[in-house]
Amino acid sequence: MKNKIIYSLIILLAVSLFSCRKDFEEINKNPNGFSTSSDGSLFNAIISSLKSGWSEQLYVNISVLYKENQQGALPFVRWNNYSIGTEELWSNYYTTLPNFRELESRWADKDSTSHYLQNMMAMEKILLAYKTFKMTDLFGDIPYSQAGYGYKNFNQLRPEFDTQEKIYTDLLGELEWAANHIDPVAVDKDPFITFKSFDNLFGGDMAKWRKLANSLRLRYAMRMSSKIPRPALADSVVRDVIMNNRPCFGVNEFGMLNDNPYTESALLFPYQLGYRNESKGWSFDQSKEMRMGSTIWGLMTRFDSADGSGIFDPRAYYFFETNINSKWKAYPNNPAVPMQPDGGDPYNYQRDVAYSIKGSGCLYSPVNYYLERDMDYIPEILMTGTEVLYLRAEAYMRGVGVAKDAGQAGTEFLGGIQFSLHFWETIMNNSKLPIGTPFSANISVPSSVNFISLQSNLNYFMVSESEQLDKIYAQSWLDFFMQPQQAFALARRTQRTPHEGNPSTVYRFPIPPSEVSYNQTNWLNAFGQGGDVLSRKVWWMN
Repeated sequence: MKNKIIYSLIILLAVSLFSCRKDFEEINKNPNGFSTSSDGSLFNAIISSLKSGWSEQLYVNISVLYKENQQGALPFVRWNNYSIGTEELWSNYYTTLPNFRELESRWADKDSTSHYLQNMMAMEKILLAYKTFKMTDLFGDIPYSQAGYGYKNFNQLRPEFDTQEKIYTDLLGELEWAANHIDPVAVDKDPFITFKSFDNLFGGDMAKWRKLANSLRLRYAMRMSSKIPRPALADSVVRDVIMNNRPCFGVNEFGMLNDNPYTESALLFPYQLGYRNESKGWSFDQSKEMRMGSTIWGLMTRFDSADGSGIFDPRAYYFFETNINSKWKAYPNNPAVPMQPDGGDPYNYQRDVAYSIKGSGCLYSPVNYYLERDMDYIPEILMTGTEVLYLRAEAYMRGVGVAKDAGQAGTEFLGGIQFSLHFWETIMNNSKLPIGTPFSANISVPSSVNFISLQSNLNYFMVSESEQLDKIYAQSWLDFFMQPQQAFALARRTQRTPHEGNPSTVYRFPIPPSEVSYNQTNWLNAFGQGGDVLSRKVWWMN
């Protein structure tokens, strides 16, 4: 009997190891088939991979980050399920990484002085940086420099982890190369003509690609800037981008405001990519409990007015709705006693045809139904001019890479507010439910709630410089409402974003179990026994 048990355990262990190896090898192989895929189709798959996954949205964004950031309110956090979301994030990145490696390999022996090839290389480097920054900011140290080559060599199926500091340094160098080598007026010829036809982000507009490169440089240089002592690279990059007027979203070549939401942002519109974004509505409907929190409500109204008479920020109407009784009511972010989940069913798809039906028990304000249900015209946001302007405001207020200038910080701050309001007004006014009902058919924003009402109620110029910096952070955090991962980064690096009660002590997500199981030696070398925990700070935090 004992021998039979031992034999059975050996078989189970063998099957388990084979399964782990098989899964990991699939992640490291190119899913598109390199022998038949064109450069453009590989790149198109990369752009498609930028979409947020179903489980990422439900188990990472809604179930955890909105509550931790206090951008929304939930009665509890589903920490028991977050690994479902992190597994999807991990799989998405490491399944796509071979596409990047294959493109790099194909171009390695080409004429790298050719401007059209440099444009293609720059596009690839920018998206690799974007996806890798996203991963390292969520997990900390990750496999990077050795990862993604398993489809060529099985000996590289277990890549070592790179430190986040090294990843940041390498990627900022790659973004600088991309920004400096993009030629927006290069003569179009194949293979670039064919390659850019697969660009569903900017349609081959290299001026926008250059803006994205420099905007990302500013984002991640500023992300390092709160670390003490501040890395010299942070000042160097910020100085170059701002003082040399490098093309960025939100500002023209003279550093003046340009608030066109469509030309001054990197946005993934579902209709552009040829899909319908069903996952967002599904994630809200599965959770059901997401509500407007008291923290964010306090930034948009003069007083707690159920009739909305105190609202001075139009984004209250873009981000949230009234309850079943047509009242504005915030769910407490830091209640004195535990709260029960709110009732009703405000994210049920029946509202496509019966918009007013939210369920009789919906007593707190839900998230705007259009934001989660519009499957075509609400974009995935990669980067906006709003973010650039707030980063510039912070740089001037703190003296990062530029001389400290509170006056210029104020100018950039007001530009950020103007951009944000114009952005969300444009996006929401173009939003439609699946049956075609426009936003304006169901929601009306009072004309008195506008840029002037917001500016006058902020009292930005009436407070100290320290309080002005807090307002810069608060408005950036507010604009990140549909980018909870960016808000998570801002909250961690500044520790000064709006928050009721004690600050969150969640600083990262643990490495997914599948990676820990298969790549255990390198995982242990990176984190040590017991070091892969939620409370472990990432490198750029103090």
